[in-house]
Amino acid sequence: MQLRLPWLISRRRLLIAIFVDCLLFSLGYWLVFRARFGVWPEFYLPILLLLGVWIVASYVLGRYYDANDRGRAPFVRQGFDTLWVTLISTSAFLACNWLMAGSENFAAYRSFLLPFLLGFGVLSLLIQFALNGVLRSHFSEAQQWLVLGTAEQAAHLSDLLAWSRLKASLDHCPIEAFGQQANSQLAHSEGALNIVVPSIEALPAGVQQQLIQLQGNGLVIVSLLGWCETILQRFPPDLLSFGDLLRGEFSIAKNAFQLRLKRVGDVVGSLILLLLSMPLMLVAALLIRLEDGGPIFYSQQRSGLNGQPFRVWKLRTMGLDAERSGAQWVRAGDSRITSIGKLLRLTRIDELPQLWSVVMGEMSLIGPRPERPEFEHMLEEQIPHYRIRYAIRPGLSGWAQVNYPYGASIEDAANKLSYDLYYLRNFSFWLDVLILFKTMRLVFNAKGAVPKSI
Repeated sequence: MQLRLPWLISRRRLLIAIFVDCLLFSLGYWLVFRARFGVWPEFYLPILLLLGVWIVASYVLGRYYDANDRGRAPFVRQGFDTLWVTLISTSAFLACNWLMAGSENFAAYRSFLLPFLLGFGVLSLLIQFALNGVLRSHFSEAQQWLVLGTAEQAAHLSDLLAWSRLKASLDHCPIEAFGQQANSQLAHSEGALNIVVPSIEALPAGVQQQLIQLQGNGLVIVSLLGWCETILQRFPPDLLSFGDLLRGEFSIAKNAFQLRLKRVGDVVGSLILLLLSMPLMLVAALLIRLEDGGPIFYSQQRSGLNGQPFRVWKLRTMGLDAERSGAQWVRAGDSRITSIGKLLRLTRIDELPQLWSVVMGEMSLIGPRPERPEFEHMLEEQIPHYRIRYAIRPGLSGWAQVNYPYGASIEDAANKLSYDLYYLRNFSFWLDVLILFKTMRLVFNAKGAVPKSI
């Protein structure tokens, strides 16, 4: 199975920010330790864990994103984020050292690292703020694309840009006017003009030769699927043909190493999360019972791997007669949700019992969200290629959940399927790790769990 990384390449800005912090921490730690104790430091596991906590906390709190995008006083906002990350990292280090209190290095490291972390935090704040200014000018410019096709195709692609995380602008060029119009637009383009070809097979031989020459001169020329993968980072199902699916690029070999690695991560991760979240679930169970005296858990039948049904369990967030009129999607301001249920949904605590389904192999930590059979038959009739999402185990979170708001309509289901298709084409253990971190960030910021208004 080919490892595809378009989702990673498009996050170069984030990777640069993380690399700068790692380099600054490593060099600072070695040099300051040498100056303080007169010897080079030996490997000490809590130091590595400390750096990991710093990176994860910085990502979750948004330190590595442009503070200008989050309101006024960006330096002040980034300063508060850095302060929180410093406190979290210090607490994690002290907790780790408390567990290793028998170590003879404990007192020395504790007295050394606290002032080091404060100094590193200040230096990281200044460098990251300056780096944001440099990267902003480098990455903020929108890519210019020339659509070689019909005006309807160009208009459709423009509509799809609404949910793109990358900036892009589109212009249209009819196939019959390609030579003259393309040369004019290339000459007057302020930046690099790229070409997307919705129907490569339909192009005349002369136009194909021109495209080959332009590609040889350094222009980026991609197919419709290549553009969706690069810019949209999703595959709208109405743009896919059966030929695209039959090439096998949206299927995963059953014996793939990445699948085995994913399963190991599922079991280990879900057991750890079950252990850590048990106190939260006990408190939530008590609040649910106190609110209306009803059952704590709620179960539904869902469709899993290859469409096989299984039962999923959640902490109950709705009233006792929530589905007296039959199955229905949750909508914004849904009156069926209880007061405690709103909190549980906002924090995703209601999903925690599904960790047991992950242990049992019915679900995965990351994958397409399982749908109810009451809805899937309707969705299969109205959305092309809907069943392909069952080629992998459903997950607690997925590429659709971290990129698209909670939806409750046919259109929302089609948009979510477009992200599920992207996940299938680019599936890897490392993409799962990215989705896991993005899920943590969404949960921390209480986003993505509330249906959008219709």
